[in-house]
Amino acid sequence: MIRISNIKIDIEKDTNDYLIEKVSKILRINKDNIFNYKIIKKSLDARKKAELHYVYTIDLECSNEDKLLNNKDVSISNNEKYEFTPTGTKEQEFRPIIVGSGPSGLFCAYMLSLNGYKPLIIERGEKIEDRIKTVENFFETNKLNEESNVQFGEGGAGTFSDGKLNTGIKDKLHRIDYVLETFVENGAPSEITYLNRPHIGTNILRKVIINLRNKIISLGGEFRYNTKLTNLIIENNELKEIEVNNNEIIPCNNLFLCIGHSSRDTFNMLMNKKMNIEAKSFAVGVRVSHSQEKINKAMYGENYKLLPPAYYKLTYTTKENRGVYSFCMCPGGYVVNSSSENNHLVVNGMSNYERESNTANSAIVVTVNPKDFGNDITSGIEFQRKLEEKAYNLGEGNIPVQTYKDFKNNNKSTSINEYINVKGKYTLSNLVEILPDYITKSLIEGIDYFSTKIKGYNDPDTNLYGVETRTSSPIKIVRNEEGLSNIKGIYPTGEGAGYAGGITSSAVDGIKQAENYMKIYKSN
Repeated sequence: MIRISNIKIDIEKDTNDYLIEKVSKILRINKDNIFNYKIIKKSLDARKKAELHYVYTIDLECSNEDKLLNNKDVSISNNEKYEFTPTGTKEQEFRPIIVGSGPSGLFCAYMLSLNGYKPLIIERGEKIEDRIKTVENFFETNKLNEESNVQFGEGGAGTFSDGKLNTGIKDKLHRIDYVLETFVENGAPSEITYLNRPHIGTNILRKVIINLRNKIISLGGEFRYNTKLTNLIIENNELKEIEVNNNEIIPCNNLFLCIGHSSRDTFNMLMNKKMNIEAKSFAVGVRVSHSQEKINKAMYGENYKLLPPAYYKLTYTTKENRGVYSFCMCPGGYVVNSSSENNHLVVNGMSNYERESNTANSAIVVTVNPKDFGNDITSGIEFQRKLEEKAYNLGEGNIPVQTYKDFKNNNKSTSINEYINVKGKYTLSNLVEILPDYITKSLIEGIDYFSTKIKGYNDPDTNLYGVETRTSSPIKIVRNEEGLSNIKGIYPTGEGAGYAGGITSSAVDGIKQAENYMKIYKSN
């Protein structure tokens, strides 16, 4: 099998038939001599808007492959795949327990189950079918379930997001490919394995999670929902038991902490148990939304109607050396009330697979670090909570919304443009009243700069929503080379523990920690 790179296809001719025809011309062979092919990568080159084209890399089988390797864009295909074989020899006293069923928890459970370890997965929130109903009721009534919401429940926070799967982590062992292939096996579209910026979307991701859960159960794993970790019983710095729901003790000497970045009560419990935890930097800001058509025209030019809703990624460093950047950009999406604590409000963005709404939204956030909020481990959490409390009060329980013109002029908005798609209620407000001055100034400086990259980005009627604070975990649970915390038997895992930043990287970290466990223990 050979690999052909740098195959350029005009956007108007983007079909599989034309792709094979183009490849046959590049290789100077009859297309009938191509027996099989697989798309490895597909990306859009939009640098010249008058010459928009896709760039493909494909693997294919054909006649006389060795004679085609003199072409600079042709090489022998690299068919390496993810492989892992458990090598542990130690007997398990109890089955491993996984706290949390977000991406890291699910993939940790999946790996363990595939290899015969039969884990127990406890989840403070509801199974996804019930969680959807609870969240939809919250959007309509503002009645929050603090244990099952946009942040907590089966699938994790990513369940109510765009379902973006691109990641910047390095992956020599092909774990990312394995994650994407597992998603496809459980109902995701096959294109996620080769698109440059793959996404599943909220609606499809829910189905994938249910299928993955059922597969784990079929392999001997067990799920318990509405089951919250409330205490750790430790002797001589070694885990012996866990307490759930404040009233049940479960024997446990190996625990995977796959908690999310919003598990503040769990963070506090871990600190009380003297777990080695560090404060870390994160970012806060607002959501910004525009007409999706405006973004499409700015990114693609006049041929935008031939292409899917446009994505953007923006970065800027202010005069005071603060980073301002776009985060979790959602083409054709919705701004979502993502609160998880009563009397506190935080926003996020989500899209369905089809990205069908007429608005684009993204967080625009400013980096903050312990110098801004204090070196104490809980300082970052309290910094987030104060902003969220202000947002809740300002919006009277609803999402505070403001135009960019009024934000710059420090005025409460009295009207907004028509391009608003929100999951939850909203109130016209003045977001300046929420944010520290240095955040407000940095946002204005950054948004104005972004208009030099995307025309109209800082238009006066651009909508802003507050407040975005959950970009990443505010803490990091220190772990050693074997993946263990300073308390023996506890494996900090995923985004909440400070080792990931999205669905795919969280899933990869769940796999890594399962591997660490299987290097020590054998399945029963």
